[in-house]
Amino acid sequence: MNYDVIIAGGGAAGLYAAINLPKDAKILLMTKRELLLCNTALAQGGIAGVYNSPEDKTSLHENDTYIAGGFQNNHKTVHMLVEEAAQDIGRIIELGVEFDRKEDGDYHRTLEGGHSRRRIFHHKDATGREIAEKLLAYVQTLPNVDIRENTLLCDVKKTNTGFSALTLHEGQYETHNSHFFIMATGGIGRVYDFTTNSAIATGDGIMFAYHLGAMIRGLSLIQFHPTAFNNRHTRECFLISEAVRGEGAYLLNCDGERFMQRYDDRLELAPRDVVSNAIVLESRRTGSDEFYLDITHKDPEFIRNRFPMIYQNLLDQGYDMTRDRIPIYPCQHYLMGGIAVNSDSRTRVPGLYACGECSNTGVHGNNRLASNSLLEALVFSRHAAQDIAKKMAHLAEKRFTEAEFDLHRDAPPVPHGIRTQLRHILQESYFVKPDAQKIQENFSRVCEILNDLDDGNYQINSDYVEARSTATIAFLILNEALVEEKGV
Repeated sequence: MNYDVIIAGGGAAGLYAAINLPKDAKILLMTKRELLLCNTALAQGGIAGVYNSPEDKTSLHENDTYIAGGFQNNHKTVHMLVEEAAQDIGRIIELGVEFDRKEDGDYHRTLEGGHSRRRIFHHKDATGREIAEKLLAYVQTLPNVDIRENTLLCDVKKTNTGFSALTLHEGQYETHNSHFFIMATGGIGRVYDFTTNSAIATGDGIMFAYHLGAMIRGLSLIQFHPTAFNNRHTRECFLISEAVRGEGAYLLNCDGERFMQRYDDRLELAPRDVVSNAIVLESRRTGSDEFYLDITHKDPEFIRNRFPMIYQNLLDQGYDMTRDRIPIYPCQHYLMGGIAVNSDSRTRVPGLYACGECSNTGVHGNNRLASNSLLEALVFSRHAAQDIAKKMAHLAEKRFTEAEFDLHRDAPPVPHGIRTQLRHILQESYFVKPDAQKIQENFSRVCEILNDLDDGNYQINSDYVEARSTATIAFLILNEALVEEKGV
């Protein structure tokens, strides 16, 4: 099948790109697993932006973003992000997204760590789900968009007319060709032992872009969320939103004492990297990894109404957040680095775009400000769509070249346990405060695994693709950390 644009990923970035592409463009939007299994749908807190907010200013949002990012942000893209927030928040409201309102009818804006104003628009504590559902519902009405769920992207090759993509759907391999390709494949959380990310977040898009020749930038810039629920058993740790602290929750150590005053004057509302570092330092000071989030001093009815999803999730785990302290500990949450793009989401590979968490626009600097991620996905996927629209208008002719792929049909499966080994390596080597000795010890093993997967003859299926992605991501993270350690 031939398309003008192929989009890999069905989160906010992929869906909004499809919405903003020309209506006469033939588009394929594919998701690795079922629709709505993505990091967007898991986003609790909300979307940050100055929208009909007389008491707020875009300059304040911009400054908060710089402070959280350690002033290592890209000035151009940060300015675009905050100035264009109203445009895209308004647009998704037109598309049916509902945000919570106060009794007077104005939008209820919450506060999260690092923000100097209440500017987080939210739908209870399930904002990402609301956005994903409404965007998907609209995309499903577009006659020019083919949606293919449970479709594994196995390989992508550059051709002289664009790209060829090898996919696996219901046991059948298919090749799809396009003039343009948008990677919107999300994060890398599943390359760690513990993450808040969904099951699809194995860095596939970054791996494919890397092999296509795109620049990968800042992959060691990983955000560890300080307040993931700590049940010590499940790989996927559900998040206790930053908004809980924004509504007044306290962080407590193993002795039931508040401790943030030892580390930062902003206390519980310091940016995420600061709070995660403080928890690790406090853990070393006390010799305990038991930490709690406590909002029991607030009105129980307010808590249940404001955080219904978190409340129910915790009840399912045996905790009533209106009466019980919530056990928490940092875990992998978000990637600030990724596929290097410009302000129009273009990579250095002609025709290849990246947006959402798999991309690196430079917006977040060294640390993401809470609730800027959904906004980034919208703003820069729209720019990708607009840039593609300009280029489509100048296509001389719609020819398609199809690449050939070696399917390795008779090859053995990838060895069992590779991904587990890689997850352990990253967890012990590069978590909150990286361990330089472990990075040195583990890097050669990661290289061995990656070389075997790149050169080996294995069945091309989800196990192989995700193992290769995990190995590639681990290599890029640890290699970048080693270069920084050596001061190269």
